[in-house]
Amino acid sequence: MFKIDTSRRTDKSEIMDDFDLQGNELRRTLKDLENINAWLGGNKITINGIEKLLENQSNSRRIRIADIGCGNGAMLRKIAKWGKRKDYNLELIGIDANAHAVEIARELSGDFDNISFEELNIFSDSFKNMNFDIILCTLTLHHFKDKQIVDLLKQLYNQSKLGVVINDLHRNSSAYILFQAFCVVFVNNEIARKDGLTSILRGFKKRDIQNFAKKVAAKNHEISWKWAFRYQWIIKKE
Repeated sequence: MFKIDTSRRTDKSEIMDDFDLQGNELRRTLKDLENINAWLGGNKITINGIEKLLENQSNSRRIRIADIGCGNGAMLRKIAKWGKRKDYNLELIGIDANAHAVEIARELSGDFDNISFEELNIFSDSFKNMNFDIILCTLTLHHFKDKQIVDLLKQLYNQSKLGVVINDLHRNSSAYILFQAFCVVFVNNEIARKDGLTSILRGFKKRDIQNFAKKVAAKNHEISWKWAFRYQWIIKKE
C-alpha cells in the first residue's frame, strides 16, 4: 500500500505556479478551485478571521483589505457581499502576479464597485510600499518555501494596521486520501486534482505554524484548526 509521507513539506511545484498559464484552461481551473474552496467551507474561515479583526472597529470607518494570491477574485466577491450585509465600508484589493488571472478577476468582479485588482509580485517594492488595514492570505502561503514564508509574514505584518488572516491547509495523510475520494466524485479537472494533492503536501502541521509565529514580531497569534483540514491563523496588531 502506498504510504503518504507528511513528515515534512514537499518541494514539488504546482502547475498553477506557472504565471504563464492562461486562457480557458486557467479560467476553468480557477473556477474549479473556487468551487472546491466553497464546498469545503474555506471561505467561512477567512471571513471569520476578518470579523475577529474588526470587532472593535466602527462600521463607518473605511477598511482597506488586500487579498494576496487572489486568483479569480472569488474570495473578495464573497467578502464584498458579506460586508454589504454587515454594513461595513470596505475597500477590497486583489493582488496576484499572474496577469491572466487578474484579467479574469476584473471581468468577473465588474459589478462590484469596491473591488479592484493589481498585477504585482508581493516581494516587489511596489507592493511593499502599499499599506492596508487587513491582509488576507488564503491558500497562498503554502506556495512558498520556509525562508520565504518568514520574510513574507514579517512584511505583511508591517504592512497591516489591524492584522493578517491566514487560511491554509493542514498537511495530513487523511486529508490527502479524502481529497482523492472527493475528486473522483466532484472534480473533473486534472490541474485542480493534481495541484490540490500537491497543495496538501505543501501545507502545514501546527508545529510549522508555531515555529513561523516565533519569528514574527507579534504578541497576538491565534492558531485554530478548522474543518476541512485547514488552519486559521490570525496575527493581530497590538
